[in-house]
Amino acid sequence: MSYAAAVDHLYALGHELAPATPSAPRRKFDLAHMRVLAAALGDPQATFPSVLIAGTNGKGSTAATLSSILTAAGYRTGLYTSPHLIRVNERIQIDGRQISDEDFARLYFQVDEAARRLVESAVLPHPPSFFEVLTAVAFLYFAGHRAAQADTVPPDETAVDIAILEVGLGGRLDATNIVDPILSLLTDIALDHQDYLGNTISEITREKAGILRPGGTLIILPQHPEANQAIGEAAATLNLRAINAAEYIPRQTPGVPRMDAGEPGNELSRVLPANRYSVTVGGEPVEVDSPLAGHHQQRNIALAIAAATELRNTDSYKYGLAISNSNREGYKITNANIEAGIRSTQWPGRLELFTFAHGPHLLLDVAHNPAGAWTLRAAIAQLPQAQPRTLLFSCLRDKDLSEMAQIIFPLFDSSSGDPERSRDHIVLAPIDNPRAASVDNLLAAAHALEIPAHAAPHLAAALAQARAVTPPDGLIIATGSVYLVGEIRQLAGEL
Repeated sequence: MSYAAAVDHLYALGHELAPATPSAPRRKFDLAHMRVLAAALGDPQATFPSVLIAGTNGKGSTAATLSSILTAAGYRTGLYTSPHLIRVNERIQIDGRQISDEDFARLYFQVDEAARRLVESAVLPHPPSFFEVLTAVAFLYFAGHRAAQADTVPPDETAVDIAILEVGLGGRLDATNIVDPILSLLTDIALDHQDYLGNTISEITREKAGILRPGGTLIILPQHPEANQAIGEAAATLNLRAINAAEYIPRQTPGVPRMDAGEPGNELSRVLPANRYSVTVGGEPVEVDSPLAGHHQQRNIALAIAAATELRNTDSYKYGLAISNSNREGYKITNANIEAGIRSTQWPGRLELFTFAHGPHLLLDVAHNPAGAWTLRAAIAQLPQAQPRTLLFSCLRDKDLSEMAQIIFPLFDSSSGDPERSRDHIVLAPIDNPRAASVDNLLAAAHALEIPAHAAPHLAAALAQARAVTPPDGLIIATGSVYLVGEIRQLAGEL
């Protein structure tokens, strides 16, 4: 079967967060079903050590950074993230290379056939979900089930040395949580997906703390007091080791610009301080030089450094040693590997700048919830105040549109009386997604704040409109959803 057929079949499964209908009620999460599917596939997740990362924001950045560090250290490293920006293959990578179309199709139909047999025999009550199937494909791929790249090259049946797994939703009932992680990481926790995870920070934190294991190791940073308390309570009952990554955060925001002419990212660092600073790791300095912009990334980098440091020492974790010869004495990760891995991290769509020879530049950021909106607002505050800018915004209807609008829209209010904002604009358009907020809802959010906004029928028209109304020396900022950023990123590549 072809790759196109596999992708079409995958999307026909429906997404866990798709709106419920009479014919398709909201799916209940159940790890027992994922374990049954994995067992039918030979439990591939048991053939490699893994690190599990949960949280509200920063999971992907932390996972990508840690994965890059391990690759720089010479380890074959799997990376599983979600969602994707453009192609589903982005979610499943080894050493920074996406799964091939051939491998994806072959493994997808292997999982689908196993699932079909389980449903026909009534072992499973219904077919696995979109995310469960993708997770199973990732586990098979990381276990070494890869095809030959040419007739003369045999298939690769070697498992990865380690896999970095980003939790999709919550933690306790997420499909990734059938692994026994050697380390568990919790990134910043905030309100999001309340319909599934709970209405308070404490409730959401308890769900995300479901990735912790008795006697295991947790990497964490101090955060919201309610989250701290819930994490502390979970840690106490599990008798685990908690590692505070705060020592790897610089004491002061460096704000160091990159002055090298022609250096990648140079344009962005002229307006946003680069994450370039020094921290001490194992008593020696490590020079951090990350391509990921924004002060908030320092927390994600710190978590990745702390995890890499813990992986050096087998006393830090209890799982995984019996199945990998490569780490019986701990992963050999030097400070130079940490520096190189951070420097080589690739995680697009996060304060990512597109520059053009003519017309305004374009800044993309996936801020998809109020916490992400506040982070983006902090970055916007560092932009030149006199620079005209246009907001291109959309979001999903299950997000807090009103709060996100209150956080971001006032920064683009051309009617505020501020002469530096008089040339600003807001352009709104729906995302091509069944969960998308409508244009009417987007406009209503702007009108409720008495802020002028324009509407477009779709994102391609919105980008064209934004480019038309933004002066050549201005900046378009596209944000509000991962799906928006993915589509705009594709369109930007065609300009």
